Amino acid sequence: MAKLSVNINKIATLRNSRGGNVPNLLQVAADVQKFGAQGVTIHPRPDERHIRYQDARDLVPVVYTEYNIEGNPIRKFIDLVLETKPAQVTLVPDADDAITSNAGWDTVKHKSFLQEVTKEFKNNGIRTSIFVDADLKMVEGAIETGAERIELYTEGFARQYGLGNKDGIKPYVAAAELAQNLGLGINAGHDLSLDNIKFFKENIPGLFEVSIGHALIAESLYLGLENVVNMYLQKLK
Repeated sequence: MAKLSVNINKIATLRNSRGGNVPNLLQVAADVQKFGAQGVTIHPRPDERHIRYQDARDLVPVVYTEYNIEGNPIRKFIDLVLETKPAQVTLVPDADDAITSNAGWDTVKHKSFLQEVTKEFKNNGIRTSIFVDADLKMVEGAIETGAERIELYTEGFARQYGLGNKDGIKPYVAAAELAQNLGLGINAGHDLSLDNIKFFKENIPGLFEVSIGHALIAESLYLGLENVVNMYLQKLK
């Protein structure tokens, strides 16, 4: 079974839009774990427009499953990760003003930088995952960084699946097979939903973990958070 890590950024967005502490981010993190999720993901950005850096600290005693912090490894982010020591850090090359992640790393061009960052995290006992497109060269480059895992950027798959093109899974299958052969663990995320997650999971060999936030929270508005978490868990079996 692939693990489900719930990204709670959208809860922070809703809270910040009104001020105060409603909805309570820490309570939601506790609840999704109680409902069965095997991890909690956050993606703080420099402007703290959703997850705040203090949220990352406050979540440390709350997350008893797998704590995954995503972000662009600027120095402020690196220091936050070293302070909070999550189980996993996922390196994402998003610009400061990006609405959401929109590309994977060029692991060839940025090899030296990623090696340096990954080594720092590894020395502190933090597993590192590199966010990559379903591109074989980028997967090959990821192993050279010293990272233990990759996270496949799945927007392209989700878009093609929504258009009825199931062949859109093929580059992801090839990337996952190569990653397995290289000894890389496989995570995935971005635009995965109840509509496409079962098909994706059934076709991706060695899938360890998916990180889902936007779709899961949107679906929960209609179906209920506890129900949606368990619907994902059923589809990931």
